[in-house]
Amino acid sequence: MKIAVDISLYPLDEDFIPPIKNFIHRLNNYNSIEVITNNMSTQIIGEYEVIMSILNNEIRDTFEELPKAIFAVKILNNPS
Repeated sequence: MKIAVDISLYPLDEDFIPPIKNFIHRLNNYNSIEVITNNMSTQIIGEYEVIMSILNNEIRDTFEELPKAIFAVKILNNPS
């Protein structure tokens, strides 16, 4: 099943841009998903199992790197 995920990272730190760029850079290293970035969020499109596995790993890694952070995530099935 194909899904689209809209995800925003809010590092609770004064220097918030580098962790966001790092997260997006890591997502762009996956060839199995489409990554679209805009000023407010990043959209990830791909197969459900692939996306959820990637998010599981990358969100965990981000939480391990940052003392405090928030992810806002919206998931849509059957994107056109």
